[in-house]
Amino acid sequence: MIELLLTELAQEAQTTRKMLALVPADKLDWAPHEKSMKMKDLSVHIAELPTWVTLALKTDGLDFATEPYNPTSVSNATELLALFEKSYEDGRSSLSQATDKDLSGTWVLRNADQIYATMTKYETIRHAYSQTIHHRAQLGVYLRLLNIPIPGSYGPSADDPSF
Repeated sequence: MIELLLTELAQEAQTTRKMLALVPADKLDWAPHEKSMKMKDLSVHIAELPTWVTLALKTDGLDFATEPYNPTSVSNATELLALFEKSYEDGRSSLSQATDKDLSGTWVLRNADQIYATMTKYETIRHAYSQTIHHRAQLGVYLRLLNIPIPGSYGPSADDPSF
């Protein structure tokens, strides 16, 4: 399982890099709707998600009551990509040192007494991968609305015919 997760992490990283590289510095405070996250918040979240692999493997959970989320500050795509590379290496390194047995423990996401999710460590890693894909798709919509050509992800896009 570890090798499969490492392969998937590397494959998703390729697409994530392409998308994060397109984030325009002058649109970091832009959002397509009042209920949407700002582009900066969305992009930073995507860039930080690989660290959830380490979080899953090295902790038994996350409690927002005692560990509030403080996103990293970035001001352009170069800083965003540097943050992603640091996060990716963190997650990749932790995963490469893990064993399949490490994936079976329980991991809990909570805010004090409110439990958001109880998963195995494997499920937590897969959830982080799914979150990356989900939020990357959101970022693609943001970029499309700004008329920024979208690279292909799992095949061609309307702007990138290569497979």
